[in-house]
Amino acid sequence: MFSVSQFFSKNLNRTNIVSMIFTALLTAVASEFKLIPFNGEAFRFGLGSITFFLLVLIRPPASYIQTGIFTGITVVFFRIFGDMIFELAPFWPSFKNHLPAFLFYFLFAFGFGILKLEKYKTLPFLLGVVAAGLEFIGNSAEHFMRYWFVNHVNFGFREWALLSGVALFRSYFVIGLYSSITVSEQKKRMQEMLEVGSELYAESLYLKKSMDHIERITASSHDLYRKLKKERHRELSVQALLITQEIHEVKKDAQRILSGLSKITMQKRNKVIKLSDVLKLVVTANEKYSEMLRKKISFHLLVSIDFETDQQIPLLALLNNLTANSVESIENNGEIDLEIFEESAHTCFVIKDSGKGIHSEDISIIFEPGYTTKFNDFGVAATGIGLSHVQEIICTFEGHIQVNSLGEGTIFQIKIPTRNIRK
Repeated sequence: MFSVSQFFSKNLNRTNIVSMIFTALLTAVASEFKLIPFNGEAFRFGLGSITFFLLVLIRPPASYIQTGIFTGITVVFFRIFGDMIFELAPFWPSFKNHLPAFLFYFLFAFGFGILKLEKYKTLPFLLGVVAAGLEFIGNSAEHFMRYWFVNHVNFGFREWALLSGVALFRSYFVIGLYSSITVSEQKKRMQEMLEVGSELYAESLYLKKSMDHIERITASSHDLYRKLKKERHRELSVQALLITQEIHEVKKDAQRILSGLSKITMQKRNKVIKLSDVLKLVVTANEKYSEMLRKKISFHLLVSIDFETDQQIPLLALLNNLTANSVESIENNGEIDLEIFEESAHTCFVIKDSGKGIHSEDISIIFEPGYTTKFNDFGVAATGIGLSHVQEIICTFEGHIQVNSLGEGTIFQIKIPTRNIRK
């Protein structure tokens, strides 16, 4: 015999059951915030249907029908419990009074399941019409059930019009709220993707540098092989050839990795975002970085020019590195100013910090490969993108960078032709 427990356990795992219980309880509580528009009727407009609709949009249940049944039962008994505790009402009259609410949630959820709500999520106008129609059907069924079992108050044109208007209002209100939530989530995911993309771009620069070294080592070892062979050192020449072949295999592996990284970063670069969004991402990332280092740093962003760019990945790698250097140069408390403005045909970026500055004798060499002042506890040099690669990115944009450090604080000024970063 098919039991109730089997019905509710079918196609439901532990997570889905918890989600269904959460939806039912939150809907039951929200339904108590209500408006009773019709005199002589227990019919009411509450936040229950709004809450239920929003929750199933955000987290679609494994079964709409099961969720609707469980929510309907929960709402009915939640209201009965309230009547018995606060109004000392007997069970049976309260049960008959609130039972029609079950029909509303059952039909509402049943309609979502039959019409497959998921396929309407990308069509908000049509989704609103569908939801309003299902709510109207559910409210109508609730009214008729109440009419037959509880009282005999019928609706006129005004009441039916009100039902329709409220259904439309509540449906589109939920859709608007859901859209704002999804836009926020999409923006968050975009930020995460861009941050990952900028890190991959930085790593690809290091890989290119390593490949240049591999090329030179391969050429040197092959030259050694030819010399040893010419001088008839057979055993040593064979060993040199084997080393050359091994290095060549490493080179091919590096090329495959670099190719994959390049495809990923190019795909992310094809997306177009505003230049101001890039700067905001830099500020957000480095605020988190400064918090991680337990530093209190105030960031100030001044944007005097804005336009769309498809070069967000290299720009993020460039600006993130310089700003992170500024964060690291500040002892405990300080300020970092980021400014962007237009000067003639160039876009100018200025990063100014209140850190410890750069020694005057070091300014001329900070962009040389291998330069770093950061070492870990074991004396190993830092593996950040490096100022040499910052300059490399700027060179690819046909721009230039200037550094000023007057004892305390450092100012990085970057000029890039606008045509090279503007979409």
